Amino acid sequence: MPADLFGERELQREQAERSPFAETPLAERMRPASLDEYAGQRHILGHGKPLRVLLENGRAPSCILYGNPGVGKTTLVRLMASTTGRKLLEINAVSAKVSQIREMMSDAVSLKANTAGKTAIAFVDEIYHLNSSQQNVLLPAVERGDIILVGTTSENPWFEINKTLLSRMIVYTLQPLEANDVAEILERAMADESRGLGRLGLVAEDGVFAHIAELTAGDARQALTRLETAAASVAMSGGHRLTAEAVDEATGRQTLRYDRSSTDHYAVISALIKSVRGSDPDAALYWLARMLASGDDVRFICRRLCILAAEDIGLADPNALIFAEAAASACDRVGLPEAKLILGEAVIYLAAAPKSNSAYLAISAAEAAVTSGDIMEVPSHLRNDGQGYVYPHDDPRHWVPQNYLPKRSRFYFPGEIGAELRIAERLKRFWKRFQ
Repeated sequence: MPADLFGERELQREQAERSPFAETPLAERMRPASLDEYAGQRHILGHGKPLRVLLENGRAPSCILYGNPGVGKTTLVRLMASTTGRKLLEINAVSAKVSQIREMMSDAVSLKANTAGKTAIAFVDEIYHLNSSQQNVLLPAVERGDIILVGTTSENPWFEINKTLLSRMIVYTLQPLEANDVAEILERAMADESRGLGRLGLVAEDGVFAHIAELTAGDARQALTRLETAAASVAMSGGHRLTAEAVDEATGRQTLRYDRSSTDHYAVISALIKSVRGSDPDAALYWLARMLASGDDVRFICRRLCILAAEDIGLADPNALIFAEAAASACDRVGLPEAKLILGEAVIYLAAAPKSNSAYLAISAAEAAVTSGDIMEVPSHLRNDGQGYVYPHDDPRHWVPQNYLPKRSRFYFPGEIGAELRIAERLKRFWKRFQ
């Protein structure tokens, strides 16, 4: 490398290190300054979409922004304030006290009086951390219009936010960013010399931004953090090209977006169950792998597979529940990593098995009869102190015609697949209601 070029690049690095932004994370520095710079969420912020129309006309609704980390919730809150020309008051729900919430509302009232009646935006980050009492403190201010309340949450607001507060707000669901949106954000950050990494003088090889986007699954903050870490590593090592290999070496494996207590955890187990129910072993194996890679509880997975075996396979293959229970016992005995082999076998078997929910429907129908008040008396011949009961095993058929309910009732309707065909044929021989 020519000496003058080397010296120029060293100067660029020194200038970057002396920048006032040097200790500010790249993700913070690159927050969009306008709606046009904001990536993704076209379903609510595309040109002509209702939220964008409101903001561009100076209006901002009290709302909850619900989405995974890194999809732009906090950035959108700040853009809501800047676009509508409103003051922004912020608190974090994790550390907020009732006194701080009241102080914020008092400040909002003062600001409204001093700005010709323009209501400030009260931003509560991770609002689901507020308890019921804290959320109730916000209610009067929202009702009076003293504040425009905007809360962000990565947890399902329909579960975590008081219904009384939620009824006064709009819920906007923010989707994970598409890979091309994340790549565009990274490209902009790499080229930006004032806020981004442009002064490092690095060249990114083709496909690097797409690779980082793939690693981070729609999380722009994580993508920018990986880019910053990898770029700094390359620059400090005297390199000048950012490669996919350098990114992997500096930042590790792909990010999985959920933990065991998050909404995504339930989304993935739902996908696993529905894939098995739909008899797709490949999809089921993928969702199982996602759960295992995220460190999910093997016992939780086993419990759900046992439930599925009874609910969705049932009597079409009575061995399915035995198989699932055996897998659960074996996983408990063996432990990970070997338990993944047992779980994989169980998921394939259950997905490939014939399906019937007749047992689930039957017990549900019987429960509905009881809860609706259809309480029948035990027939006298079935009581422990009754007379007239005929012992079935005394008959060569091991069955005798006698009533087991005081009135004719039907809850079980056999399916027409797998072992239930044989069950249905046998019941037809005994009871007219099955014929």
